[in-house]
Amino acid sequence: MMSGSTPWLTILLLLPLVAAAAVAAMPSGNAENVKRVALIGSLVPLALVVFLGVRFAGQAAGGSAFQFSEAHSWIPAFGVHYALGVDGVALALIAMSAVLVPAAMLAGWNDVEERGSGSVKEYFAWMLVLETFIFGVFAATDVFLFYVFFEAMLIPVYFLIGRFGGPRRVYAAVKFFLYSLLGGLVMLASLIGLYVISGQQLSAPSFSLFDLVNLDLPAGTEKWLFLGFFLAFAIKAPLVPVHTWLPDAAEQGTPATTTLLVGVLDKVGTFGMLHLCLPLFPNASRWFAPTVLVLGVVGVLYGAIVAIGQRDMRRLIAYTSVSHFGFIAIGVFAMTTLGQSGASFYMVSHGFSTAALLLIAGFLISRRGSARIEDFGGVQKVAPVLAGLFLLAGLSALALPGMSSFVSEFMVLQGAFQRHPAVAAVATLGIVLAAVYVLHMYRRTMTGPVSGAVTALRDLRGREVAAVAPLIALILALGFFPQPVLNLVNSTSSWVMEHVGATDPQATVTKAGQ
Repeated sequence: MMSGSTPWLTILLLLPLVAAAAVAAMPSGNAENVKRVALIGSLVPLALVVFLGVRFAGQAAGGSAFQFSEAHSWIPAFGVHYALGVDGVALALIAMSAVLVPAAMLAGWNDVEERGSGSVKEYFAWMLVLETFIFGVFAATDVFLFYVFFEAMLIPVYFLIGRFGGPRRVYAAVKFFLYSLLGGLVMLASLIGLYVISGQQLSAPSFSLFDLVNLDLPAGTEKWLFLGFFLAFAIKAPLVPVHTWLPDAAEQGTPATTTLLVGVLDKVGTFGMLHLCLPLFPNASRWFAPTVLVLGVVGVLYGAIVAIGQRDMRRLIAYTSVSHFGFIAIGVFAMTTLGQSGASFYMVSHGFSTAALLLIAGFLISRRGSARIEDFGGVQKVAPVLAGLFLLAGLSALALPGMSSFVSEFMVLQGAFQRHPAVAAVATLGIVLAAVYVLHMYRRTMTGPVSGAVTALRDLRGREVAAVAPLIALILALGFFPQPVLNLVNSTSSWVMEHVGATDPQATVTKAGQ
C-alpha cells in the first residue's frame, strides 16, 4: 500500500463535516446565506476529489490497487484501526458522490420553504453529514470502520426522510431504518466471526481488509459469513426480494433526498458485494454465484415489469433502479473481468442518469403539485427545456447508444455471456422493457395535448438547469469517452479476480476444415 505524509482522505472526510458544523452554527434568519455556505461546503470536496483523481491516475501504473492509504490505531485492544485507502472503484464512486451532493442541493434549494415547515439549517447540514459518511464507507480499509460508516449513514437519511418528506414520511423512514438496521446487525455477526478466526490464524486479531483476505476459512463457516455480509448489501442495494423499502422511501423523500438515496447510498450495497464479499469469501462467492445470478435476472425483469404499471413517477423510477441493480449484481457475480468492470462503471452511470431523472421529475412534481403520471400531458409545449432534459435522462435510463449507461450495460451483458450465456440472454429482455417504461412515461407526461394545470407550468430556471446540466454532460461525455472511468475500475477488477481465484474464460478458436 502506498502512503503519503498528507492525509488526503481524512481531509476529504472532514471538509463536509466542518461545513455541516458551520451551517448548524449560523443564525436561522437568513436562509439564503445558509444555503450558499452549504453549497460551497459541498463544492470544496469536489475540487479535492478532482485533485486526487489526477494524482491517482498518475500513480496507477505498476502501483498498488489502493492509494492515499493511511492507518492509525483506534481501538488497540480489538485490533481496530482508523484505516483509509481507495482503489479505482472507490475513487470513482467518491467522485460520483461529490458531484451529486451539490447537484442535489441546487435542485432542493427551496425544498424546506415549499414544504412549509422544518429548518433550512438542519436540512442542508444533514446532507453534508451524509456526504462525510458516504466518503468514509467508500474509503475505509478497516472492515470494522467500514461497518461504522455503513451504519452511521442511516442517521442522516432517517432524518432527511422522516422530517422533510411527504405525508407518509415517518412510515417510509422507519421502514428504511429497520431494513437497513437488520442487514447491518447480520453483517456485524459475520464480522465478529471473521475477527475470531483472524485471531486464530494471525499473530493478532485484525479487522484490516488486507489481513482478512488472506484467511483460510472452513467451507461451511465461509458460506455463513458470506451470507451475513451479502444480506446486508442486498438490502442496501436493494436486490429482489429485499427491495420493498426503496419505492416507499423514494415516494416520500424530497427529490434531493431520493437522489442521494438512489444515486449514491444504494451503490454501497453493490460496492460491498464487489469490494468485500468476493475478496473475503472467494470460495463461498463462487458457490453462491448461480443463486445471485438468478436473483439478478429476476430483479432485472421484475423491476422493469412493475415499473411499467406504476402511476406515481417516483415509484416508477425507484423500480427502474431495482432493475438496474439486478444488472450490476449480474456483472459482479459473473466472475469475469469484463463483467466486474462493467458493473463498476454501471454504478457510476446509474448514479448520474437516475439522479438526473429524479431531479427533473422533482421539478415537474413541484410545479404541478402531483406525482401522478396521468396528471400531466403536453409538457413539452409549455416547458421545452424541461421536457428535453427529461428525454435525455430517460434515454440514458434505457441505455441508448452514445450514453454512459449503454457502455456499462453492454459490458455487463458481454461479461456475463462469457461464462453464463443463458443469464445474459434472459437479462437482455430488460433492455426491451426499459424502452417500454421510459418511452411510455415520456409519452404520457410530455406529449399530446396540454392538460389542465399543465398550461401554467414554467420552464426550468437557471439554478435548476445548473443542477441537471452537468449530469447530462457527464452521461454524454462518458458515453463517447468512458476510458477515464474504465482506467480507474479495471485495476480493481483484476485485484478482485485475483483474490477470488477466478480467471476469464478463454475463447475457443476453431480452424477451418475441422
